[in-house]
Amino acid sequence: MAHTRINLGALKAFEAAARALSLTRAADELNVTQAAVSHQVRLLENQLGVELFRRLPRGLALTDEGLSLLPAIQEAFGRIDTALDRVGDGLAREVVHVGAVGTFASGWLLLRLAEFARLHPQVDVRLSTHNNRVDPAAEGLDFAIRYGRGTWPGMQADFLMPAPLSPLCTPKLAAQLRGAADLSRFPLLRSYFVDDWRLWFEAADAVPDGPINGPIFDSSLTMVQCALQGLGIALAPPAMFERELAEGRLVQPFAVELDAGGYWLTRLVLKPVGDGANAFAAWIARAAA
Repeated sequence: MAHTRINLGALKAFEAAARALSLTRAADELNVTQAAVSHQVRLLENQLGVELFRRLPRGLALTDEGLSLLPAIQEAFGRIDTALDRVGDGLAREVVHVGAVGTFASGWLLLRLAEFARLHPQVDVRLSTHNNRVDPAAEGLDFAIRYGRGTWPGMQADFLMPAPLSPLCTPKLAAQLRGAADLSRFPLLRSYFVDDWRLWFEAADAVPDGPINGPIFDSSLTMVQCALQGLGIALAPPAMFERELAEGRLVQPFAVELDAGGYWLTRLVLKPVGDGANAFAAWIARAAA
């Protein structure tokens, strides 16, 4: 059955409301009234003959039909955005949407993007950062660069580089360490992989002097910023903080490194790959090697 009279505004209202699970926030995003968004969603539901949302006391919840429709509409809007980006300046350009874990973006990728732009002037990279928890489909990403072991359901994962973890701290704090066991006398800054410190002590064949205590961060970038203030010892990949180490603001007091994972270039298996995305994948594989 063809739905020839469904308009773009109704689809846009549904997509915004489904993403926010709120008519109010969708209205703010679209710069219209809440009543207008509600009307467009109702219009779409009437034309399709199904309910797309369950109205809750506080916000919305998608029905099974809404959950089924949302990815297709987001993919369609993503293609429209890409097409507009390519023709907006009168040039046939392609936009590649890349999400990268913040530590990798700051410590490696941003330093090299100029090279990609020089080699592929017809391709624009649109970069966003995340904390390793990312939904490529919902965010319209061509690639998500993540840290881990390469096992993400529904994703193709290509290994980029190892990123072993080691303690990092200020020189002043490092001067107070006689051996690895002394580390536990200070706050041990941790990521949400909470076992990493315990595994590092095992790799170092050391028994901590006390319990492993310290704040938990969702980003190694933020964690190391805390370490730079002298507020504790970070367990992070030294390869992503070469500049701070070279400047002497950070030191790696022990050579022992923990293999807890690496960086991977991931993409949705079912998402089509354009020429620009293929160019980016080939370039980053060569640069990482």
